[in-house]
Order: sequence, then structure tokens, then C-alpha cells
Amino acid sequence: MDVGAALAELKELSTQIDVVLVSSRTGDLEASTATGQTAVKLARLAADIVSQAEQVRTDMGREALAQLQAATPDGSVFAVLDGDRMAVATTGPDPTVGLVFYDLKTLLRQIDRGDGPAAADEAAPVAGEESPEAGDA
Repeated sequence: MDVGAALAELKELSTQIDVVLVSSRTGDLEASTATGQTAVKLARLAADIVSQAEQVRTDMGREALAQLQAATPDGSVFAVLDGDRMAVATTGPDPTVGLVFYDLKTLLRQIDRGDGPAAADEAAPVAGEESPEAGDA
């Protein structure tokens, strides 16, 4: 499944995700459900957030960053990292955190393997991956 089709499918299936995109960790946009400068700006801002979180992680001597959530009263930004690629989503207030992370991890797996939705549903869970019902990560 190509990136654009995978994003469109996720957006259609998820009632919690407002915008979803795939980019490099440096903010180079690959595909997005948003258009124009909105998508480019979100990819760059997410890359900045990830970069700052990586610096904090390094300063604290923690393991590599795999995912993050930045929450405000009006909504959240989620990022899931996989190598040089990241999936980013925005939501409204009070999303089901574990479900959004699960959806973004599944999206990256679909894109990496070229799977359609049925194959992704049958895929074995990634080591340490939360179930959709899990709470904050």
C-alpha cells in the first residue's frame, strides 16, 4: 500500500485523528492528509519536538525515543518513530492515547511492508507494543 492510500485509510477509520502525516525525522514531508503549507509546517514542527525530546532523553541517559505525545487542553500531537521515518497525528482533546499510538505504529508497518489493512491486522505485534486499550505511553 502506498503512503497516501495508507494515510487516507487511517483517516477514514479513525474518528480521533484530525490530521496524519508521514515524514522523515528531519521534517521532510512524504505524505499528509492536510494540504499545502499546513502539512509542511506540521512535519517541521513535529521534527523540532522530536529533536528536543531526543536532547532531553540524551541528557537524562535514557533509551532511544520511540514515541511521544504533546497534549494541550485543545488537543494532542503524537509522533511514532521508526528509523528515519515518523508518523505524526493531531487529535482533539482527550484522545485514547494507546489507540492513537497503535494506529500510527500499524501505519508505519503497512508502509514498510507494503501491506494492505487485512495483512496489518494479522501482523504479529512489535516487541513492547501496547494494545489499543493501553493507557498513556
